[in-house]
Amino acid sequence: RAISGMIPARSGSMTFKDREIAGSSIEAIVDLGIAHVPEGRRLFTGLTVRENLLLGGWRRNNKDLRRVVELFPALAERMNQTASTLSGGEQQMCAIGRGLMGQPELLLIDELSLGLAPKTVDEIVARLPEIAAGGTAVLLVEQDIDTALTVSQFAYVQETGRITKSGPSTQLLADPTIQEAYLGLAPS
Repeated sequence: RAISGMIPARSGSMTFKDREIAGSSIEAIVDLGIAHVPEGRRLFTGLTVRENLLLGGWRRNNKDLRRVVELFPALAERMNQTASTLSGGEQQMCAIGRGLMGQPELLLIDELSLGLAPKTVDEIVARLPEIAAGGTAVLLVEQDIDTALTVSQFAYVQETGRITKSGPSTQLLADPTIQEAYLGLAPS
């Protein structure tokens, strides 16, 4: 939330495209090319799926829903439904789609798997490489470390607000400490 300007950074600095963004307004951060998919999805539940998506593209005057529908075909048939009638997975798809409508260079996704069935998480996570291949970097904040390490290329492990490990995801998946502490695997 600090990266997207929703809360102030407590210390340190944050740079994006060689610009310091700590202390910048949400609007300035969005204009730089950062979009945030918040924990809990935070859709406008009284608005339709289409209206939620179009709000995401407002600052870029983007009304083209094709990319979102290609990534999440389930939303195509739900465009005129209110967001409150969607399943949790469909709401997460809509929230990610809303972020993508801003045509960001960086998409922050906070707790993608929260409250979702594993099958739904897998379905949504499978789209993240497609999003990245389309030119949008994805920064995923996720408590399910197995999901995070499986889909990512590089990862940071954070404990009580401090980064304790970082490196290529494949390397972290093979780390015995990570396997034991986070994946429940017995040491070999």
